[in-house]
Amino acid sequence: MGFSMATIKEIAELAGVSRGTVDRVLNNRGEVNAETAARVKEIVKALDYRPNKAGLALAVRKKKYKIGVILFSENNPFFDEVMEGVQVKAFELLDYGVSTITKRVEFDVSAQLAAMDELIADGIHGLLIAPYNDEMIRRKMDEIVDMQIPVVTVNTDIEGSKRMAYVGTDYFQSGRIAAGLFGLLTRGKTELAIITGSSNVLCHSERIRGFREVLEKDYPDIQIAEIAENHDDEFESYAITKRILESCPDIEALFFSAAGVCGGCRAVIESRKRVKVVTFDEVPTTMQMLRDGVISVTIGQQPFRQGAKALDIIFDYLTSGRVPEADECIIDLTMKIRENII
Repeated sequence: MGFSMATIKEIAELAGVSRGTVDRVLNNRGEVNAETAARVKEIVKALDYRPNKAGLALAVRKKKYKIGVILFSENNPFFDEVMEGVQVKAFELLDYGVSTITKRVEFDVSAQLAAMDELIADGIHGLLIAPYNDEMIRRKMDEIVDMQIPVVTVNTDIEGSKRMAYVGTDYFQSGRIAAGLFGLLTRGKTELAIITGSSNVLCHSERIRGFREVLEKDYPDIQIAEIAENHDDEFESYAITKRILESCPDIEALFFSAAGVCGGCRAVIESRKRVKVVTFDEVPTTMQMLRDGVISVTIGQQPFRQGAKALDIIFDYLTSGRVPEADECIIDLTMKIRENII
């Protein structure tokens, strides 16, 4: 793989094994006793050894690794930014002969299952996925892991799976932050509606869970009039928001916990109501609504970084067997108001 002989020798001596054993552990080939392999990996981690780049590129090119990527709809600008991070990292990995196969699917179990089957048929060696939170998806992911194909979830996770790592923000905490923002914006007293994407996407439901926990504990006078799903669709979001504002005249705040912000805010503008709006992400249309004063605060998730980091974790594992120290790589949240973007 491109480790120097001196490095392999040193690792072997510290682990009390042969150089051949170290080589098999580092390159994930051949049978090695689990305890021995763990000892070798622990030493490699402690010494922070990295493979020689030229040697690594030569070794990886021979293996012709393919990594599958499944993200949500092409109509979702947030996932365009996640994909951009994936693509920039994928371009870097071309030097190593690593290729990526990408698929964008709707919030649909069948579509995501079909995409996974297609990638398996294509002979992928790793999978990066934003999973739909459904038991059938979890089982299929576990089947893929059992085929010795590492799986990393990005932006949203799935409960109880065998995935190697999750890369994204802490959604429960982000919901708590949104609740705190409404507490400040409304002085702790208002009626609001939540417009979310799908209850079957874990990050969306976790945001609402964190949001509700804070309201119940700290802001009992902030009442949730309705929670509606827009499936991250701008037209559906527009129609839902318009209906809510017309049928609930006492609503003074809106929490968009997923995509569909532009359509929803268009309904706000047409209503001529002054409502406090908290959203997520920094896509161009959201930032324009923030500049125009329609949105009060938007919470950013660094999607580019999420995509690049998730692909890097899979590459690192395939080429060195390196497993992340933690199975969750939490990306920091950012907050933007009108005054810090103008």
